Amino acid sequence: MMTFDQIEKSLKAGKYAPVYLLCGDEPYYIDRISDYIENNVLDEASKAFDMTVVYGRDLQGLDIAPAVSAARGFAMMGGLKIVIVKEAQALKKWEALSFYLDNPQPSTLLVICYKYGTPDKRQSWWKKVEKVGAVMVSEKLSDYKVEEWIRSYLNQRVNELGESITIDPVVPKLLADALGSDLSAIVSAVDKLMLGRQEGQSRIDAALVERNIGISKDYNVFELQAALIKGDVVKANRITQYFASSKDHPMQKELGILYNFFADLMIYHYLDDKSERAAAAVLKVHPYFMKDYVAAAKRFSAGKTFKIIGYFREIDARSKGVDNPSAKDDDLWKELIYKILH
Repeated sequence: MMTFDQIEKSLKAGKYAPVYLLCGDEPYYIDRISDYIENNVLDEASKAFDMTVVYGRDLQGLDIAPAVSAARGFAMMGGLKIVIVKEAQALKKWEALSFYLDNPQPSTLLVICYKYGTPDKRQSWWKKVEKVGAVMVSEKLSDYKVEEWIRSYLNQRVNELGESITIDPVVPKLLADALGSDLSAIVSAVDKLMLGRQEGQSRIDAALVERNIGISKDYNVFELQAALIKGDVVKANRITQYFASSKDHPMQKELGILYNFFADLMIYHYLDDKSERAAAAVLKVHPYFMKDYVAAAKRFSAGKTFKIIGYFREIDARSKGVDNPSAKDDDLWKELIYKILH
C-alpha cells in the first residue's frame, strides 16, 4: 500500500509501476494521480498512439478483459504505453486482471481508477496487484481536518504564485462550512479565489469569497457565532431566518458547528493555562480565533455554557422530529437563540 505523496514522488522521479490501483472514498487523490500520468508520462506525439483511456461502464460485459488486452500490447513509438480505466467501480468481471498480474507488460502503465469504495480484497488479484504494482486507498478526509487542509492548500497556492498574499483566517472556516469535505470542490473554489483577485489585491478575505464563490460574508454560521458572543439578538435572529429559508444552510450542520464551539468553550473554561498559544494548541484552532473564546468566556460562564450544550442537543433532536410534531426550523432557531442569550 502506498500513500498519495509516495506515488506522486515516484512518478515525478520517473519511477513507474506496471499497474496502479487507485481506489477509495475520496476521488480527489485518485484524479490527481490519474491526471498526472495522463498528462505527463508521454509526450504529445506518443499520446496519439500509445495512450488508451476507457470507462468501466463502456467495456463490453463490464469486463476488464479489453483493457487488459490493450495493456499486453507493445508501444508503437517504442517507449511506454498507458492504459487508463476510469470508473472501474462499474466493472463486474475481473478474472482477466488476475492472469495479467502473473506477467504484467513491463513497458505498460495500467491505471485502474476505482472510486467511492474499494474492490473486494478477497478477490484473487488483490494480493497480486499489491505485490507487483502500486496500490493507493484514498480515504475521505475527516470533518475536523477539513479546515486545516484548506488552510494548507491556500498556503500552497500562494507559494506557487510567488506573490505576497495574506489570507484572512476566517476564509478556511467559511469554505469548510459551505463545501464540507469535498476536496475537488474546495480546490476549485480556492483556484477561483486566486484568479478572482483584482489587480494588486494582496488579501484573500470574506468579501472575496462572497464575490467569487457565492458564500455570504454576512450570513454564515461564524457571523452567527459572533453575534451570540456579542449578545446581538437582532443580528442572530436575522442570520437564522436566512438559514431557515436557504437550502445551503441545513439546521443540523450549522448546529453542529456551533455545538463544537461551545463544547470547546467548556474546555477553555477549565484550562489551567489560558494563554493564546497554549489554549489554541489544546483546542486545535488557529491562535487568531482565541479572542472569540476569551470574549465568549466573559459572556457565558461555565455553568451557562453547560446549559447551552444541553440546549443544542435538545434542539438537534427536535430538528430531527423527536418530540416535535410541528415546529419549523425558524421557530427552533428563535427558541435556541432566546435560551442562549437569556
